[in-house]
Amino acid sequence: MIDRETVDRIYAAANIVDIIGEYVTLKRKGVNYQACCPFHNEKTPSFVVSPSKGVYKCFGCGKGGNAVTFLMEHENITYPEALKMVAKRYGIEVKEKEMTEEEVRRNDDRESMFALNGWAAEYFANYLHRETEGQSVGLAYFRQKRGMTDATIRKFGLGFCPAKGDRMSKDALAAGYKQEFLVSTGLSLQRESDGSLYDRFRDRVIFPVHNISGRIVAFGGRTLRTDKQVAKYQNSPESEIYSKKRELYGLYFAKKAIQQQDFAIMVEGYTDVISMHQAGVENVVSSSGTSLTTEQIRLLNRFTKNITVIYDGDSAGIHASLRGIDMILKEGMNVRVVLLPEPEDPDSFARSHTASELQEYIRANEQDFLEFKAKLLLQDAEGDPIRKAALIADMVQSVSVIPDPIQRSVYIKECARIMDIDEQILISEVARKRMTTSGDRETDEFLRRQTTLRQREAQQPGVEFVKQVEAGSSFETLEREIVKYLLKYGHCSFDFKEGRTMVACNVAEVIFSELSDDNIAFRNPVYNKIMAAYREQWAQLGTGVEVPAHVFLNHIDPEVCNMSVDILTSDDNYVASELWRRKEIHIDTDAEMLAVGVPKAVTLYKSKVIEALIKELQGRLGDENISDEEMRDVVQRLTAYNQVKVTIANKIQRLIL
Repeated sequence: MIDRETVDRIYAAANIVDIIGEYVTLKRKGVNYQACCPFHNEKTPSFVVSPSKGVYKCFGCGKGGNAVTFLMEHENITYPEALKMVAKRYGIEVKEKEMTEEEVRRNDDRESMFALNGWAAEYFANYLHRETEGQSVGLAYFRQKRGMTDATIRKFGLGFCPAKGDRMSKDALAAGYKQEFLVSTGLSLQRESDGSLYDRFRDRVIFPVHNISGRIVAFGGRTLRTDKQVAKYQNSPESEIYSKKRELYGLYFAKKAIQQQDFAIMVEGYTDVISMHQAGVENVVSSSGTSLTTEQIRLLNRFTKNITVIYDGDSAGIHASLRGIDMILKEGMNVRVVLLPEPEDPDSFARSHTASELQEYIRANEQDFLEFKAKLLLQDAEGDPIRKAALIADMVQSVSVIPDPIQRSVYIKECARIMDIDEQILISEVARKRMTTSGDRETDEFLRRQTTLRQREAQQPGVEFVKQVEAGSSFETLEREIVKYLLKYGHCSFDFKEGRTMVACNVAEVIFSELSDDNIAFRNPVYNKIMAAYREQWAQLGTGVEVPAHVFLNHIDPEVCNMSVDILTSDDNYVASELWRRKEIHIDTDAEMLAVGVPKAVTLYKSKVIEALIKELQGRLGDENISDEEMRDVVQRLTAYNQVKVTIANKIQRLIL
């Protein structure tokens, strides 16, 4: 476990905009930054980063936290791992205390796999450059057949795996790496006969696959043999650190250029990406020869809404890839297509052109997806009305998946023009398709928004008027309400009417005294930790002094941090409108709101606790094995609790009135 002093240094150094900006394209909006959320699919940015507070919050899916918890969520890593990532970025030495056995095991396993992949990448690269076999086979292939410079080869960490079937595996074991991780990363395969290891990538040139953070998660190996019985490519299997559907080859090297140019180029293979980088076009990625996935598209969507797909002249390959275009459209992204002249592919075309020539060709030849698809499919139809009808249905399918209604409308008009068909027919077909396939909820969403607006207008709003809990609320709701009052208003005061006397009260003092007098602890352990952290600061600072938000936002427990961000940024208050002011309707002040809300929330919670205790004791009365002495004790306690219940009920009634 990392000591608190080091954690504080890490949090102090962390620049949340820089860290999150490596994963999504942040755009300044006032004092904050906005982006589309990387954790759920959305069309309108609701993900907000506050550099002054050092937190992020998505008002769509509700996720929030600080720079460290963002890395935890995004990279699927532990809290210590995330702290180490930030510490490494800012050159901070990490001092650790002893972790639990489970934390040690999980951390060690993942780090062992990353370490092994790092060692393997270096091993393959060294073999390529220093061993005779690597130089004569692998290096010659990269230099002569692919035209790659040494700088490019080193940038992408290209390598070669020895032809001898088990050499790499034996060298890894000799270097101290465990057999279990050689198997789990997929670097080695295990023979069923005797359990011995042999190399998955033997006699292949190697392409390391980096994740978005730059760590090596997998490898691709290409054979240079002409034997048709040997698979052209071998790829690492799925593992604890690698999911092929969530990785895009080259994104680590391309993300900065994609953000700067606000569009990404999609190609097919490893060498396509590398050759285009070498030619000076760096905003290029690849799905590594596998079918494009929704997860990959959403990963790219964090950096840009614009994708240009480059196809070579292989008609069969283009037809097979059209499904990928529909998937991109469905995610609300803009797609353009570039068709290279036969027999070129992105690799060969990039090697025979300069960066400016390549960029100019893309600009001059890129087509909107609709125009491209129509031309391509019309060639197949060749005047056949039946095939043309099928083509129109295909076009309707593509247009129907576009989530934005305005963009859909524009494409329907264009499609009607290209296909020479009545626009109204296309409109009805697209509507029918959306209703039958995905269910078009735009009308429902509009009605929902209008209902919400009417509900808000129907309420008499106040300045920071917090929506209050009601009788019958759950333990979770009541506990959250009390913690919310503490975090937002713990230092504030209000006047509470006790009989005919007005008593000056402090929010934190009321909450702690009411709960402590009855030895009440929350059921949610995270709320208990927040209460404990607040009480500790409150005791040091004194009543009426605001406890700094960073105590909770940078708490050593990431669950406390995330919950605090969620509560402090929750959109649960109404701001008085000019309409109400013009009508001279009374608007509660903060003090007036707190005078009602705090006692009510605490009293309702205590009532809930009493009800639970009464229910538990009533259950014991039904126990056939209960002794007479236990029976008397239970009855006495029930009588006492029922008296308290009546008292609390009367108090709640007064508070409501």
